Amino acid sequence: MNTANRATMMLETPFHSRVKELCQINDWGNWMGFTTPNAFFDVELEYFAVRSTTGVFDLSPMNKYRITGPDAEAYLNKMVTRNVSKIGLNRVGYTVWCNDAGQVMDDGTIFRLGPNDFRLCSYQRATDWLLWCAMGFDVSISDETDHLAALAVQGPTSCTTLTQMGLHDLNTLKPFGMREYDFEGEKLMISRTGFTGDLGYEVWVSPERAEPLWDQLFEAGRDYLIKPFGSYALDIARIETGFIQAGVDFVPAEEMVRPGRTRSPFELGLDWLVDLEKPLFNGRKSLIAEKEKGSRYRFAILNIDGNKPADHSFILKGDQQIGTVTSAAWCPTAKSNIAFAQLEMPEGGVGQEYVAEIYYQRELHWTRVLAPCRVLDGPIFNPKRRRQTPAIPH
Repeated sequence: MNTANRATMMLETPFHSRVKELCQINDWGNWMGFTTPNAFFDVELEYFAVRSTTGVFDLSPMNKYRITGPDAEAYLNKMVTRNVSKIGLNRVGYTVWCNDAGQVMDDGTIFRLGPNDFRLCSYQRATDWLLWCAMGFDVSISDETDHLAALAVQGPTSCTTLTQMGLHDLNTLKPFGMREYDFEGEKLMISRTGFTGDLGYEVWVSPERAEPLWDQLFEAGRDYLIKPFGSYALDIARIETGFIQAGVDFVPAEEMVRPGRTRSPFELGLDWLVDLEKPLFNGRKSLIAEKEKGSRYRFAILNIDGNKPADHSFILKGDQQIGTVTSAAWCPTAKSNIAFAQLEMPEGGVGQEYVAEIYYQRELHWTRVLAPCRVLDGPIFNPKRRRQTPAIPH
């Protein structure tokens, strides 16, 4: 094989041999250079595994950075918008980070592994930005992406399935908590986190233990109808529960080509992640100015009449375009056509009604549909089991 061909090959995750075996329809995508399944057998059935039993998603391509040193907390507090000191030991915090203009670079999760020991997980590659922000701080930053395999184990029977593997007392783990277990003589970490908005966990292990983990997990979940799920089913679940995605619902500031396409945390509905009481962090001055002056856009969750795919539709008020849909899906559990939209301020108040201009292909022709839509007051799917203590398996 020549060098040119080798350079274009997709990477494989530590779970690839197992994933490939179950990918019946051979529908693959590209996640950060890794070949990952869009779907295994049927998107809707994969989605219902997450909502009704246990679904498993290969998280390994997620970018993972270890941040340690005497200034680790101070460094992260300078970089992200939330107060990192409020993330307790063995806890996980969702956050965003911005450039000096207060525009979102990416979102991700911070795992506090020790007083001065953190792991940052992000969708986008962030090595350069992390190193630039580290100037003046006594910290060490290493990329752990290739050294840590991960699975998202999500759904109502996810705790039961993992407990059947011998991970005892997992039902006592609170949301955004994490715990370590022994797995074949090595450390396995469980965090009660996920991107589906349901009861669920993320399982972190060395690549050398990836295949045994997969095998034992699926054996333990056999009686609970465990199934793998791909990115298409995940997309439905995260839209139903109100989770945005970098590169889809906003343009990461570092990737901006055309001015005006990036968004601030306020414009993405993430103002609850911005702690302006912190004395100094990237973008603080610009965010204070935006809060005083007002934002350009408002993030809105829309319920659109009908079931036509509304991706990249325009939102109209009368004859005027006042926004654009960034994500959309027919959500089976909610039985609703849900869309995320960026609406020009002051539009987007709860209960306001608009029209979605939808174009979809029917046979060889494009068809235009004008569908009424309404702004919701929050995600349409938010089950109690997401926060409750799961029942002890019998």
